[in-house]
Amino acid sequence: MGHAEPITAGDIVTAPASDFLRDAWAGLDRPEKSINPKWLYDQAGSALFEQITTLPEYYLTRTEISILQRHADDLAQLVPTGGTLVELGSGASVKTRTLLDAGRHLSAYVPIDISAAFLNLTADDLRARYPDLSVRPIVGDFLQPVALPDDMASRPKVGFFPGSTIGNITPANAVDLLSRARAWPGMEAFILGVDLVKAPGVLVDAYDDAAGVTAQFITNVLVRMNAELGADFNIADFSYQASWNAQDARIEMSLISGKAQTVDLAGRQISFAEGESIDVSMSRKYTVDSLTQLAQASGWTVRQMHCDDAKQFAVAVLTPM
Repeated sequence: MGHAEPITAGDIVTAPASDFLRDAWAGLDRPEKSINPKWLYDQAGSALFEQITTLPEYYLTRTEISILQRHADDLAQLVPTGGTLVELGSGASVKTRTLLDAGRHLSAYVPIDISAAFLNLTADDLRARYPDLSVRPIVGDFLQPVALPDDMASRPKVGFFPGSTIGNITPANAVDLLSRARAWPGMEAFILGVDLVKAPGVLVDAYDDAAGVTAQFITNVLVRMNAELGADFNIADFSYQASWNAQDARIEMSLISGKAQTVDLAGRQISFAEGESIDVSMSRKYTVDSLTQLAQASGWTVRQMHCDDAKQFAVAVLTPM
């Protein structure tokens, strides 16, 4: 995953420390060490991500918002009168308001998110903003099957998955996710935010900003392990690295051990060689061809791609095959 908006602001992971420890042990015991990127998002991590979205190098958020604003009317009209907008990983639903403002004909909005407390606060806020709209939040992990309310089975629906979060998911999981959405009854279309392949320098800068905020964001997972799991990582012994993997068309975000060392993680000794990396996050970028292949593998076809003038980002409209 990564900070191409894998979990939106406020979507703070509050799972028991035992889950965090189990994940950390499993990831760091592998020959190629890794940490599940969901653990980046404690309160400090979420605040850092909010800073990232405002940085000059990080074009993704502002570019997607500009596309949504430019095409709000057309996108909202994808939902038939009386239909439902279903959003995966809704977070604060800030981008969604652009569609809801243009789609006063919608009867319902179903935000799906993993953070129950934050989801319910957001739902209450939206009910106040849109008193004629039925807001029906669902607490759930969109990477797993999610059942929609029974009374919505017969309503026409449009899915919404902004933020280029699809790039934070492995290709196989992306196919599974889009296939499950395609199987929901009454699906008319799916609105998908995707970041596009572009000059490697632009991509690396977006994930390794000059102010060092992204480095602090990624390193925060070590800070969390020290504070919550009793690990003894020396933060200064690890450096952040963002690199472009052209073969897999993705940015890879890692922490590199500056020396041979052993870290204690709740009684388990984790050895690092000098230069050994911990893979923390990745963000895949798409082309028209690779997005078309993903859509077709999931039972969709790419009907439209709304892009900014610089062709950095796209809001794609998928329709059932």
